[in-house]
Amino acid sequence: MDREHVGKWIDAATLAWAYSGDAALRAKIDPVVAELISTQEPDGYLGTYAPDKRFGLYKGADWDVWSHAYNMIGLLTYYRYTGDQKSLDAVRRMGDLLIATFPAKKSILSAGTHVGMAATSVLEPVVELYRVTGEPKYLAFAKYIISSYDEPGGPAIVKSLLEGRGVDKTANGKAYEMLANLMGICDMARVTGDQRLLRAVTNAWGDIVSNRLYPTGTASMFEHFPQDHVLPNSTADDVGETCVTTTWIQLNLKLLEVTGSAQYANEVERSLYNHLAAAQNPRGDDWCYYTGLEGTKKYDKGITCCHSSGPRAMALAPTAAYLQGAQALYVDTFETSRADFSVDGHEVTLSLDSGFPREGRETLTVHAEGGAFFSLRVRVPDWAAPLRIEGRDYAAGWAEIPSKGWRDGEKLRISYRLGGRVIRGEYANYSRSAYGWGPFVLAADSRMNPKGDAPESLQMDPKFAPTLAASSGDLVFLAKARGPWDADDQPVSLVPFADAGSTGGSYGIWLRSAN
Repeated sequence: MDREHVGKWIDAATLAWAYSGDAALRAKIDPVVAELISTQEPDGYLGTYAPDKRFGLYKGADWDVWSHAYNMIGLLTYYRYTGDQKSLDAVRRMGDLLIATFPAKKSILSAGTHVGMAATSVLEPVVELYRVTGEPKYLAFAKYIISSYDEPGGPAIVKSLLEGRGVDKTANGKAYEMLANLMGICDMARVTGDQRLLRAVTNAWGDIVSNRLYPTGTASMFEHFPQDHVLPNSTADDVGETCVTTTWIQLNLKLLEVTGSAQYANEVERSLYNHLAAAQNPRGDDWCYYTGLEGTKKYDKGITCCHSSGPRAMALAPTAAYLQGAQALYVDTFETSRADFSVDGHEVTLSLDSGFPREGRETLTVHAEGGAFFSLRVRVPDWAAPLRIEGRDYAAGWAEIPSKGWRDGEKLRISYRLGGRVIRGEYANYSRSAYGWGPFVLAADSRMNPKGDAPESLQMDPKFAPTLAASSGDLVFLAKARGPWDADDQPVSLVPFADAGSTGGSYGIWLRSAN
């Protein structure tokens, strides 16, 4: 079995432990890390292939570097939150082995499938290893990986994107592997200041958002980026691979860190609340490999790349709720929550008491030691604009309270637009519309509607937005639609896409539009 799964598990579990402080979880993580490190060979190898079959020496080993990449990622995350030196040493040994192998013995492209992108995706942990250690050899190796893109027959990722080609026409269009490389390129731009690299990544981002992104925050068809606006809805078309959803979230988080632009935070929100959550069984122990926008959900208990990828993105959600920049704290969530910071040596806590997702109001309380000066920025997505803070309206982007000395216990009263909305379909969905509520995309679930009409047979009037049902439990919304034999509109219940189909019924977000 490829070892990518244990690396992914360590990454996700460590993030979950760092957020929750769960001692029982930590007690599971530590022995797994120790056991993994104990199997590392003296030369640094931490894979599953015999010596004569490693690093692409035969076709079945073209995921060997890929597996090392995830072991490096998992152990680096563990080191970041625990300071465990043995984990960092193990990553160093892997990095040194890769440097001794590529390009001294062969091109790294020869050790990975999908035009070499499976192997070159190791760029992300290599750059992180350089950031942690400051050792020039790791930066030099990262530069080699990027240069390998332009070798004969290589994926030419940066060159292609800078020349304006779409991600579907870059390399072989394989979505998961390309996004994994884009994350490494983004990290490289951050450590080197190379705007050319950042521009390649933002070109890819713009192309995906404009041409290949579903309203639920995922991409891919048969695991590849399809042609412009080819966005089938059925799971039969292998849409919305969970690995793609995960790496899309991760890429947006990296772009948010580099640029500070709220547009990337908006995409993280869209994906987390919709497609990522929709791929997970409500029990939390099972995932879909693909998650269509209509049909039925096919949870898969097998050990797959998606089964080990999904939890990584879910565990990242708390890390995106609040952010800290130079003399600025960012509120990137609407959920009731709190976060602790240190600002120039002063302890600061932000506490959010929120009515979300039922009411568009919240109170943000600032607890700060005397002398703490910072600005405060609250994200305003399109669905919430205008957002009002203490009587002042803010458009989409970041609502900024200028830097000042904060009084301990100072409160900010915030209100924003939260309600039903209609999402009009385009291209293949031009005659259909979907409903939304705040950041949520809604779906009709056959098991929630007594008549049992298939969602795709329902016709809705796009002039009317859904309303929230009076309930203290799960989120349920009410709208009107008519089935194939109805003379008039009838009540129909809708749920967030994340909840739809979780009990085995058919579901769909797109309904036929009356006009």
